Amino acid sequence: MLTSLSIRDLAVVESLDLDFEPGFTVLTGETGAGKSILLTALGLALGDRADTGLIRAGANRAEVHLTFDLGDAPEACRWLETQDLADESMCLLRRVISPDGRSKAFINNRPVTLQALQELSSRLVEIHGQHAHLALLQASEQRRLLDESAGNQTSLTETAEHFARWRSLDRELADRRRDSAERNSREELLRYQIEELERQNISELDYEGLSNEHTRLANAGRIASMGQQQLDLLYDDEERSVNRTLAQSVHAMKELGQLAPELHEVTEMLQEAQIQIKEAAHTLRRALDGMEADPKRLEWLEERLGDVHRLARKHQTGPRELKAKLQELIDENNSLTYGAERIDKLEQALQETVLQYSVSAERLSERRIATARSLAEGITALIRELGMPYGYFEIDVQHQTESEPTVFGNDRIAFSVAANPGLPPRPIGKVASGGELSRISLAIQVSAIDYKATPTLIFDEVDTGIGGRVAEIVGQKLRILASDRQVFCVTHLPQVAAQGHNHLLVEKCSQDQVTQTSVRPLASGERKQEIARMLGGVRITEQTLAHAEEMLGWAE
Repeated sequence: MLTSLSIRDLAVVESLDLDFEPGFTVLTGETGAGKSILLTALGLALGDRADTGLIRAGANRAEVHLTFDLGDAPEACRWLETQDLADESMCLLRRVISPDGRSKAFINNRPVTLQALQELSSRLVEIHGQHAHLALLQASEQRRLLDESAGNQTSLTETAEHFARWRSLDRELADRRRDSAERNSREELLRYQIEELERQNISELDYEGLSNEHTRLANAGRIASMGQQQLDLLYDDEERSVNRTLAQSVHAMKELGQLAPELHEVTEMLQEAQIQIKEAAHTLRRALDGMEADPKRLEWLEERLGDVHRLARKHQTGPRELKAKLQELIDENNSLTYGAERIDKLEQALQETVLQYSVSAERLSERRIATARSLAEGITALIRELGMPYGYFEIDVQHQTESEPTVFGNDRIAFSVAANPGLPPRPIGKVASGGELSRISLAIQVSAIDYKATPTLIFDEVDTGIGGRVAEIVGQKLRILASDRQVFCVTHLPQVAAQGHNHLLVEKCSQDQVTQTSVRPLASGERKQEIARMLGGVRITEQTLAHAEEMLGWAE
């Protein structure tokens, strides 16, 4: 249950600290006193979107703190444990709003995302707004109320997952089929290009080796002529070769070495050079001897290189990149071939997903039908107590297997009511008046709560449009509802306010041209005065006070 609320610098509230009790707590006050600010503060702490306009003028930031006793909130405890946010049996929610538009959320003094705050809050508090009867006219709201009452969250999640996979597979399959003709044409072209490259044995292409061999054979005569010239210069010319000159130098240096021993090193270096010259000459001679003109080989090389360059131009790439291009074409062709196989697999997966969705949607429908019957009976009983003695409520669940599937299943859900005897139930928006719709809405909300485990419920002027005996019954129902959970109700009806176990008065005052809202609990005598004000307006007579005291006595 909610045990305390603290507000700092929010709208017209400078500072407010409230402690709450179990049971049924009513909040009353003059119109415009600031009751909505309390609900705004609660909403912010529970994860509503922040608005910088809510920061009190002149303040640096606004803060709201909520403290919960988790003794009656096992689902919240489990959620906190899974998120590693548990802190004994208490839970503190805090929200801070800055003037720059940023807001921070905290659970047990640890920063969390707004989504995490909302997930926890849904397990702690449920707020029923004053316009719930208008939302009730929408099919989506009727479905939501029924699913909440049936505890269908797990089934809804499962159905939604199957639906999402169905939609994804269906879209991919449609795309694949649409591209089928283009794919076939592309496959034909790719096969031709691959066969052409494979006929030229491109996968084994050594372009560098072919190019070097072609250059060598094309210049065989020049290589032989220039090679022989260098061979003569190095070794073969007995009169002027480098080898002959070095031999003479070595002979002379040996004589000098006898006269100057320090020149022996020079002699050794010349001898080594002479050896290198001889080796070079021998290597050159062997290369020239093994090099012969081969016109047929040259012709083949020119034809081979011509084919390679032609293919390179055709594929708009370099000769050296042809092997990579072939592999690229092979990979693309394989992917297209896989694409055809993918269609078969997609069709099979789609059939399986359709079946899974159908089973899940059918299970969801069965739970809705079972809950609809018992929920409608409870609502019927309650609206008869709330001033519609011949009222009859019906929840129609039609499982439409032939219709387009949706994320929520295949059911069409409609809330209908018969307000008068002898008339069949019709959609609530076409039968109920404004006052009747308010009573029906309240009956639905109260009846649906029996299926929920939320420990704290807040009703914001849900009693609008009713009065007299019906208002008293509404108060009694809320009081009974508070026997096993905490209930708050913002109300303008004395019949409802008198039923509260606890009573908070919201007041607005002005001082030094600054308006502030305050909230305080009322003692027994003060409660009588407030109920009398609600009964009698400006003039409060002894008779009004007596009536107020009598109403409070009836509630005990």
